[in-house]
Amino acid sequence: MSYLKDLWKRSVEKRTNQFRHFNAARKQEHALLKLLAKASHTRFGETYKFEEILHSDHIIKAFQEKVPVGNYSSMHPWWQRSFDGEKDVTWPKEVKYFALSSGTSEGSSKFIPVTKQMLRSIRRGSLRQLLAIARNPALPKDILRRDSLMIGGSTELQFNGINYSGDLSGITTSNIPFWFQRFSKPEPEIRKLKSWEEKVHDIVLEAGSWDVSMVAGVPAWIQLIFEKIIAHYNLETIHDIWPHLSVYAHGGVAIDPYKTSLQKLFGKPVYFYETYMASEGFFAYQNKRDAKGMKLFLNNGVFFEFIPFNEQNFDEEGNLLNNPKSLTIAEVEADTDYALLISTCSGAWRYMIGDTVRFVSLKTYEIKITGRTKHFLSLCGEHLSVDNMSTALQSTAAQFGIISNEFTVAGYTSAEGLTHHWYIGTDKEVDAAAFQKKLDEALSAVNDDYKVERLHALKNMIVTMLPNDTFNNFLAEQGKQGGQTKFPRVLRNQLYGDWKAYVSKAGF
Repeated sequence: MSYLKDLWKRSVEKRTNQFRHFNAARKQEHALLKLLAKASHTRFGETYKFEEILHSDHIIKAFQEKVPVGNYSSMHPWWQRSFDGEKDVTWPKEVKYFALSSGTSEGSSKFIPVTKQMLRSIRRGSLRQLLAIARNPALPKDILRRDSLMIGGSTELQFNGINYSGDLSGITTSNIPFWFQRFSKPEPEIRKLKSWEEKVHDIVLEAGSWDVSMVAGVPAWIQLIFEKIIAHYNLETIHDIWPHLSVYAHGGVAIDPYKTSLQKLFGKPVYFYETYMASEGFFAYQNKRDAKGMKLFLNNGVFFEFIPFNEQNFDEEGNLLNNPKSLTIAEVEADTDYALLISTCSGAWRYMIGDTVRFVSLKTYEIKITGRTKHFLSLCGEHLSVDNMSTALQSTAAQFGIISNEFTVAGYTSAEGLTHHWYIGTDKEVDAAAFQKKLDEALSAVNDDYKVERLHALKNMIVTMLPNDTFNNFLAEQGKQGGQTKFPRVLRNQLYGDWKAYVSKAGF
């Protein structure tokens, strides 16, 4: 009888999983159909024969055959026409808003179109995240009726006579649900400030008048604001001024390097919820407090494709090779790194956003961000991802009893051979040689390719310990300081040269 029960249970689980896969694939195919139908008479749609694709027997296959994989460089000529006021370029009608992407400190700014449909998509995603938080039984039932502090860029938009451009937070501010606006902090006058120093100063002064239950923003800047509030009001923890603070919604970078230092600023437990939103759209959200990753939003105006992040598709610097193989949601596997491709209701088509993701659950289609296509090291086949780096660094830091919020790594050829140079933030005295030895061991433990290459081609590893604020100070000198800017985990080319010059000038 027990055998029959187990057999029945396995059969039910198999049918349930098959239905989940079918349902996810159907949602994504429907999303692509809607996108193609909407954009079929745009200049882009006519160029790449969207009408023919819609009438084909296998729409996804036809789409992948007719539309090339691209990135910002390939989409930019199209989007420039929209920016100049032309209608119906990659999405119907004119585009009223363009998000100025901030991201890491590297590279020049990018203008990403934000359509009315995308604003609705972002609003739906934000509401889903809020409702997921509200469902947490451990949180007070009135959490959504208290203040929420959202740290982003300036909400002041630039108008060029045709359209508006600026930080995505500025574009979406008017799209906040009306019932949530009165609880959103800081006030509009502070949000508009372009000077990061002025904004932080005013937030600190106003903090005492708010009853904050949720905060949202990039970890480094949230920590900085908390520290300044605690110092200004002579507090022990942030809960001395905001006793109802219960939730931190974060995104943009891995939270693990910051958790220990943030928790030192708390007087009570705070639940962490991760959100995957970029200038290009709202992609995933953590829907349970104990979720392994973020649930992909499969029916929200975005069609996803996944390119295996391996030597067949990418070179040693993370550049896409010709004819990459892309997979749909029905074809992905767990525990494999993929470069993310998106086609969206803002007129991005097979657009490689630059992030790498890994599925941690195929039952609920939960992902985690493992890094960037350009933010990994593989000088000789070591394939060291940001996820590997963060995991190894945090375990090593714990052995030495230090908190390291920031780090970056450069790879190059020196007189000693192929070299990885680590720059690690800490405010305590640490024996760099001893730390380097333990970090090397930790990296070898989390990455077999790295372990092999350290025995052969990768001959040298250098560790330089720096005060934590060195990283933020460099961003400030580069004019990249702000609520949504993140320090790149891997340095290359001119940015590495600028960083070396700055570190040398600072006397390290």
